[in-house]
Amino acid sequence: MTTTTVASFEIEYHQYLDANGKPAKDIPEFAKDMNTMRELYRDMYKLRVFDAKAYALQRTGKMGTYPASLGQEAIGIGYGDAMTKEDVLIPYYRSTGGLLKHGVTMEEILLYWGGDEAGANYSVAKEDFPICVPIANQIIHASGVAKAIQMRKQKRAVVTEIGEGGTSEGDFYEGINVAGIWNLGVVFFINNNQWAISVPTDIQTACETYAQKAIAAGVEGIQVDGNDIVAVREASNYALEKARNGGGPTVIEAITYRLCDHTTADDASRYDDPKVKEEAWKNEPLVRLRKYLEKNKAWSDKDEEAMKEEVAKEVDAAVKAYEAAPKPTPELMFDHLYAELPELTKPQREAAIKRGAK
Repeated sequence: MTTTTVASFEIEYHQYLDANGKPAKDIPEFAKDMNTMRELYRDMYKLRVFDAKAYALQRTGKMGTYPASLGQEAIGIGYGDAMTKEDVLIPYYRSTGGLLKHGVTMEEILLYWGGDEAGANYSVAKEDFPICVPIANQIIHASGVAKAIQMRKQKRAVVTEIGEGGTSEGDFYEGINVAGIWNLGVVFFINNNQWAISVPTDIQTACETYAQKAIAAGVEGIQVDGNDIVAVREASNYALEKARNGGGPTVIEAITYRLCDHTTADDASRYDDPKVKEEAWKNEPLVRLRKYLEKNKAWSDKDEEAMKEEVAKEVDAAVKAYEAAPKPTPELMFDHLYAELPELTKPQREAAIKRGAK
């Protein structure tokens, strides 16, 4: 018998800022621009404040279930910063950072989670999809949108995001498989926050990495430190440029840690090891980036206090606008679903109006 190796693969891991904010020698040029890095720090902080406010709204009965991004802010803010306005975002429930960076407003996000269909009718990012709650459906949607863009010969990229637990779903494999076959311009982000609700990653897969799942589809897979916004932003820029210029799809696994409950309907204290979480807090993205800024004399306590005051006002204003919005009526579920209501559905809409009037 003759044995030969017919194929070999490897997964690269990328990190530019360590947990202490110390940069690598080959740190990208954009990360040397302190104004850019200050903006990214502010964006991550605003996401964190917004999440906390959304939690408070849910706890006081003013909004429905909400999934926060605590400890994972660098992912959505990182890839969102690399996107252009022509690119398309196919979000899942924890893509708040990406949505905010791509022009969706805080009020619109609150409306969505408050049960108002108008929240998915974005004022700026008109072609971005509504937030996807069913697990892994967004992967199929992203490949479909990327195929449409390819057929139109447009230089645009599609971005979608999924939790590591969602990669066990069939839709994930189907979506990345057609992306590989058709060489689609789509970037699949895996938010590996170590938890699929209460299922830890070590019993979710036998793979050494989630990025290597891309290999089965003939797609490039990359792993990055998901707490390092420089690494996330740089990998995003590479994958998006590749996608826009006919280079095909990329799967990026961002390793991080979920420092919050899965959603407001969860209690992570029932299963999360407090010692592990305590260590994870030392590695979270905001602390890391602040250390980097301080090392470069680009941030001070005064800057921190000014930012906190500004962001608090912005978030409070969005909450007030959400609370002042007219309450949605039942027929909106039809109005925001169809461009033209089918004849067979009109009686259902009328029935919804009558029921809502009672």
